[in-house]
Amino acid sequence: MEISPYISKKRLLILLVIALAIIAMLLFYYGRAMLGTQPDEAQPKIIIERGSILDRNGKILAVQTTFYNIAVTRSAITDKPFFAQVLSPLTDIPEEEILARLNSPAGDFFYLKKKISESERTAIAEAIKQTKLRGIRLEPVLSRTYPENQLASHVVGFLGDDGKGLTGIEYSFQDTLSPPVTGTAPVQSGYNVMLSIDGNIQYELEKLARQTMEDTQAEAVMMIVAEAKTGEILAYISEPSANLTTFTQSTASERVDRPALYAFEPGSVFKIFSIASFLDMGIVKETDRFYCDGTYTLTTPRGETVHINCLDKHGWMTPQDVMRFSCNDGTAQMAEKAENALFEAKLRACGFGSKTGIELPGETAGIFKANRGWSLRSKPTIAMGQEISVSALQMVEAATAVANKGVRIKLTLLSKLYTKDGIPVFQHRPEPVTRVFKEETAETMLRFMHTTAQTGSGARASVGDVPIAVKTGTAQMANLEKGGYSDTDFLSSCMGIFPANDPQIILYLAIVKPVGENYGGRIAAPVISKAANIVIDYLGIGRTQATSVQHSGIIPVPVNQPIDIKDIMPDLSGVSKKMLTKLIERQDLIIKISGDGYVTRQNPPPGTAIEKGMTIELHFE
Repeated sequence: MEISPYISKKRLLILLVIALAIIAMLLFYYGRAMLGTQPDEAQPKIIIERGSILDRNGKILAVQTTFYNIAVTRSAITDKPFFAQVLSPLTDIPEEEILARLNSPAGDFFYLKKKISESERTAIAEAIKQTKLRGIRLEPVLSRTYPENQLASHVVGFLGDDGKGLTGIEYSFQDTLSPPVTGTAPVQSGYNVMLSIDGNIQYELEKLARQTMEDTQAEAVMMIVAEAKTGEILAYISEPSANLTTFTQSTASERVDRPALYAFEPGSVFKIFSIASFLDMGIVKETDRFYCDGTYTLTTPRGETVHINCLDKHGWMTPQDVMRFSCNDGTAQMAEKAENALFEAKLRACGFGSKTGIELPGETAGIFKANRGWSLRSKPTIAMGQEISVSALQMVEAATAVANKGVRIKLTLLSKLYTKDGIPVFQHRPEPVTRVFKEETAETMLRFMHTTAQTGSGARASVGDVPIAVKTGTAQMANLEKGGYSDTDFLSSCMGIFPANDPQIILYLAIVKPVGENYGGRIAAPVISKAANIVIDYLGIGRTQATSVQHSGIIPVPVNQPIDIKDIMPDLSGVSKKMLTKLIERQDLIIKISGDGYVTRQNPPPGTAIEKGMTIELHFE
């Protein structure tokens, strides 16, 4: 047999080497496949359905929804001008801007627009189908929608693009609303959060707060409504506020949660807790008398003299009078009697100097230094609401001790938690914190405050037919540039507790930096009256339970004789315009008249103390 001349040992050797190399390679890959780590099986995508946020009546304030992102791959687009021409009217993005982004060298992939709605997605999908556009896809993303827009926005909070809460309940209840993945179920759900907020009360008081800002040209307004016996907050207002639907376009001021974050000197409203402390410690009795000559004077160990001015020379006064006329001199004289450590302990028991623990992020503890750091004037100054910084939340929680027979109740914004199937997993129960005052002390303070609403500095907060306990305050604000106190910046406030004989509601208002008139009794008290009326009517609090602790202050007048009004506003019902000539001609009052005939409505109501410069409105029919 003859061997082909084309076959040689060299060629056979080369073929053999190649064959062996192929076999070795196959054996290597086969062995690695047999002995190496097996690849994980593809896991199904797990979706977490974020729980909703609702008000106490079940009104949805935040709910999960699906939005879409427009994803674009530049290299897949064959006709960029045509691409821009098609998408411009559907996205509200100018053609020039779309073209500029298509021609950008910054990578091949980008998002043309994020979070478009279902209707926008449908329109764009149809255009893609009709025009056969390439290089574009619509990615579904789980997101959040806020049906009530601005309502209680500081409480509800806002969800970021990454699915994490940025502010409010969205932030502090992140793991409750959207818990970490557990198990292998493809769809898992968070709890629904039902707030204590009543959306109807919140809506009406937000309108009132915005009107107050406009009327006073204030920088901000805070208002809180809480149930006295449960601590549940029914309304939580911080104006200006952000619209959650357009949250990213809001200003820094609109995003600030002032009731929780803003620490301020409370002014004379703080006398509620100071005078209650003095009475409770037994160092002051109801029958004690203090003489106010318009200035409280004390002398330091170095011989320096410190003066604390009062608004008037009130003369001899009882503790009730001190509260009624908000007398600084009398308050300071009471503070003289108190031991520093005991006074501090009482105020700390009220909650000042510590956080309330409300379900919101970033809460301030305020500023309340220990008594070892007090100067000679600290005690009387603190008693009047200066040299101490508080939050609006602290003021309301402290007021629960007065409204709830001396026991402080923890505030809350949470009513209940429940599953997507409606099964409750948490229900709020009132949480007593500590006993601050004796029961009789709390009752005495309510009586003092009720008198303040009848004939004292809080008369404009009166609602007439429901007894309300009131205290107003006006605090100079710190001058952050020059130090000391500002001559132009004030915080005007008012606390209302009603009904005074059986407290159900605590209502607190603070107006930050009003322009012009700044006395709490003149600009904050009337707003409390309006807000209280809204709450009373909505909750159906009986308007026949108004009881007077002392004389009602309502003075009847004869309808057939000219009327000369002095210190107290009488009941002018049925009085003719002719009989009110003396009142109309007064230069120290602002008289507003509408209609003709006889008086059918008046503001302020009967029993209100007459003050210089106040406005009296009369409607005739």
